[in-house]
Amino acid sequence: MKKLRWGLLSTARINKVLLPPLRASERNELTAVASRDTARAQAYAKERNIPRVFGSYESMLADPDIDVIYNPLPNSLHAEWTIKAAQAGKHILCEKPLANTVEDVDAMTEAAKKAGVVLMEAFMYRHHPQTLKVKELVDSGAIGKLQVIHGAFTFKLGNEDDVRLNASLGGGGIWDVGCYPISYARLIVGAEPVEVFGWQVTGQASGVDETFAGQMRFPNNVYAQFDSGLRTPRRSYIELAGDEGTLSIPQPFQPYENEKIALTRGDKEEVISIPGEDLYRGEVENMADAILDGKATRMSLADTV
Repeated sequence: MKKLRWGLLSTARINKVLLPPLRASERNELTAVASRDTARAQAYAKERNIPRVFGSYESMLADPDIDVIYNPLPNSLHAEWTIKAAQAGKHILCEKPLANTVEDVDAMTEAAKKAGVVLMEAFMYRHHPQTLKVKELVDSGAIGKLQVIHGAFTFKLGNEDDVRLNASLGGGGIWDVGCYPISYARLIVGAEPVEVFGWQVTGQASGVDETFAGQMRFPNNVYAQFDSGLRTPRRSYIELAGDEGTLSIPQPFQPYENEKIALTRGDKEEVISIPGEDLYRGEVENMADAILDGKATRMSLADTV
């Protein structure tokens, strides 16, 4: 069985979440890290026991011994370096949002198709057993006909120099956390909204949406309401209401092991325990499924668009 050799495109903080699943996988292995600062890459690799170091992004993309690139760069750089990676024949797992415009996603999709490589947006929660169980329950009629979805994902950003407060780098609350309740609603409904409406509070200094409240109307009279932002205390939940019951998911976007969801029908509440797994394992293994076995990615590029 071939092991896919992964390279990290930069020393971004989020890299740390991918280290455990890559090291635990039988079909993937962490091989290298690249940085525009060689000394930084060397220090990063030494501390984390990463075998190889590249002093530029270009040199890692040019190396034939790297199979898969993980792209955690700022949002505004996703398209440029994903396209370059595809042109170099590398498969790519790119952090969400894949890009900030539909045109960029189309260009990335075309580059991946032309090169014959797998490209997937890293929406990790989509692969988790809890998410798959919730989808199964709704589709099987556990709450009857789905009517309303409520959700939120907020937290207080402490660092005013954070890239998420930089409009030129593709910052903003929707791209960082609001995309989760939006994505969750679309997944559960299994359709695209036919009408959307929202309000945002734009930061005077940042120029990005620091607080956002939105509504989505889906076919068959299904409605979703959510809020997101970078200035509100941490909140993360999804509630699904049907004509026969409700499902409450306390940790919908960052579930780990031994999570619990509540199914309420009438005056009876059933707490469902889900064994779960490492939050990022699913996307790593799905990449291997797609690359080595030719299976479809769970997060399709059409969905990303």
